[in-house]
Amino acid sequence: MALPHQGYRATKPRARAAPPSGDPLLFDDTSSGAPPINNQNYYESGYNMGAAAPAGQGASGANNLFTDPMASAAMMYGSSLANQGKDMVNKEISRFMSVNKLKYFFAVDTKYVVKKLMLLMFPYTHQDWEVRYHRDTPLTPRHDVNAPDLYIPTMAFITYILLAGMALGIQKRFSPEILGLCASTALVWVIIEVLVMLLSLYLLTVHTDLSTFDLVAYSGYKYVGMIFTVLCGLLFGSDGYYVALAWSSCALMFFIVRSLKMKILSSLSADSMGAGASAKPRFRLYITVASAVFQPIIIYWLTAHLVR
Repeated sequence: MALPHQGYRATKPRARAAPPSGDPLLFDDTSSGAPPINNQNYYESGYNMGAAAPAGQGASGANNLFTDPMASAAMMYGSSLANQGKDMVNKEISRFMSVNKLKYFFAVDTKYVVKKLMLLMFPYTHQDWEVRYHRDTPLTPRHDVNAPDLYIPTMAFITYILLAGMALGIQKRFSPEILGLCASTALVWVIIEVLVMLLSLYLLTVHTDLSTFDLVAYSGYKYVGMIFTVLCGLLFGSDGYYVALAWSSCALMFFIVRSLKMKILSSLSADSMGAGASAKPRFRLYITVASAVFQPIIIYWLTAHLVR
């Protein structure tokens, strides 16, 4: 039995028609594919969070910073404050230590060092002990072997510390504490000696052109004799130590007396003449001899425990 047709009609799926080429799209069709990929293999965002700044905007901002009167004034004020602080620091340093004067004591060369070392160990044949001047200014050590320097005392002090460490190591008594004690003791003795000399010159009102650096230099020359004494003790035993001690002590005392003679035992100035002026040369002689006799005692004190 055939059923009556109810008006039902089968339909086929209809293909989506492409939009006309002339009409603009309101929305992009993103259903057919993935978002495009840029050169850095990152997906490009569909949203633009903000427009990029123009290329010249950063440079123009920097230029505006420098052309701004307030910014320029602030920079100038900060620069002036920095210069004032630098000048204050240099002034405070100059109160305690003159850098230019310190450079004078390190103006040495190899020829001067060799001559000075020979003079320290064999001073008996040296004739001229006077420091030379040029237009009221003493010549630098490289031009005058009689001029005091700080290069040899500094290097001799470092060498003494290294030699003390080696001597303690040979005797199997080395430790950082003992080596530090040797270094601090040697440094403290020099400081004490210089302070005693300055105090003696002040209390006895001895007028001299000796500076603190000069006294440190003359006091530091003992390290050369200490190195020679310790080396002889390590190589030749106690007998060699005492022979070297006697030689270096006599040479250093002779050197100190002849060097300080031109500084302390110079002719009395006009302002020192008067009552008690006859005692001035005697006081100067006492200071010179005492500073010379004190050297062998320190040498023995700082080197005897290193040689056994």
